[in-house]
Amino acid sequence: MQMIGLPHAARGSNSAAMTAPLAAPDRRRFLGATASAFAALAASGCMTRGEGTATAPAPAPKAAGGFAGYGPLKPDPAGFLDLPEGFSYRVISRLGDAMDDGGTVPDRADGMGCFDLGNGEIALVRNHELQPRHDAGGPITKGFGKRNGAFVPGGTTTIVLDAASLQVKRQFRSLGGTIRNCSGGVTPWGSWLTCEEAPTGPGQPYGDGLERDHGWVFEVPAAARGLVEPVPLTAMGRFNHEAAAVDPATGIVYMTEDRDDGVLYRFIPKVPGKLAEGGRLQAMSIEGLPDSRNWATALMPLRKAYAVSWIDLDQPEAPKDDLRIRAAAKGATLIARGEGLHMGVNRGVSEVFACCTSGGAKQLGQILRLTVGQSGKPDMIELFFESESTDQFNFGDNLTVAANGHLIVCEDQYTDVVDNHIRGITPDGRAYNLARLHAQTELAGGCFSPDGKVLFVNAYGPTATLAITGPWVA
Repeated sequence: MQMIGLPHAARGSNSAAMTAPLAAPDRRRFLGATASAFAALAASGCMTRGEGTATAPAPAPKAAGGFAGYGPLKPDPAGFLDLPEGFSYRVISRLGDAMDDGGTVPDRADGMGCFDLGNGEIALVRNHELQPRHDAGGPITKGFGKRNGAFVPGGTTTIVLDAASLQVKRQFRSLGGTIRNCSGGVTPWGSWLTCEEAPTGPGQPYGDGLERDHGWVFEVPAAARGLVEPVPLTAMGRFNHEAAAVDPATGIVYMTEDRDDGVLYRFIPKVPGKLAEGGRLQAMSIEGLPDSRNWATALMPLRKAYAVSWIDLDQPEAPKDDLRIRAAAKGATLIARGEGLHMGVNRGVSEVFACCTSGGAKQLGQILRLTVGQSGKPDMIELFFESESTDQFNFGDNLTVAANGHLIVCEDQYTDVVDNHIRGITPDGRAYNLARLHAQTELAGGCFSPDGKVLFVNAYGPTATLAITGPWVA
């Protein structure tokens, strides 16, 4: 994600870009998932896409073999988003739109999830990566943390749409008082995990005026109808959070960390679906591979499977923001700026795709695929894709999976002038263009509608949430 107002992490550098300030905690309990709900999800053999409620079949042969994309991108008459022939977009929400709670849509729209609410409604829960100096879009009456006595402006907004017409029925702020809500992930029990990319607090860098430590995961039920009571899920770790993905078979949550020397985490809850009740935080160790970044030499070849083990971490609250350092000292494998995550269930086997934004020999980005072990076998991981040119992708960030099994990757370039695309990647690892954004910002938060026919995506700033439709291949 763009680190607005803060230094960018240098490509290939081991120095981490510090994040922005602030926030404070309140307690609450969220929706729990029953064992039967998890069992039903696991038995379905579905692929949970970015919205977390829809299912997708295994890739069709015609999509996996010989598919080279939807054709050349056609210039958008409005000069905003180029798409292939037959595709179109509409803006459903934008910066400054009036919301039903009296506020206006805030800026810096980032990660997002889509949910089926029933009764012909779907909900988008949308992050806003706001720092304390930014406009909240109106007063925040309830939230997690304050700076100099006022709630900090980060958090989420929720957009409720008519599932058939995509008309906005209502939109409102659903979480306040947090900092730099970057990405997150959907849960099988109908909530959005929103993640702070801001491990700061009183007496810490960028912590001036803050009343509480930040850098947590929060949970926002998709069915919320206003501001939720914010509960920091402290057992899930305090670090430079990016994305989260939940295995529907076990309730285990996988998490990325946007740092050049980050690691991949997983959280094993005491009770699946009840994350506030605590659990165990671990970091990934790839057998024989302390570093997956491929910066110095090509240490991790494409499509070679490695066994994975998991290292227990103590002090997940990390007051010194040193989780990744302690994890690496214990043998955790380094990851280059872990960002987008997507959990799928492919033919009954859970697998996680993780975008490593600055990884690879060309430092243009990698995608890892982690396959969850079955019947006592270890988890396995492979380098699924590594970009070799800017025509494949250039700093991939958020990602989701289409109904045909194609990865859909949003770019977030770190140059003075950006030329960000949405790229598709076929199941056999071939990249193609899906969209090109003309605005000088990133695309983020890609997620599909429950029926797989609409791709929702955000233009980061000024905020614009788009619905893209077209002849998606089966």
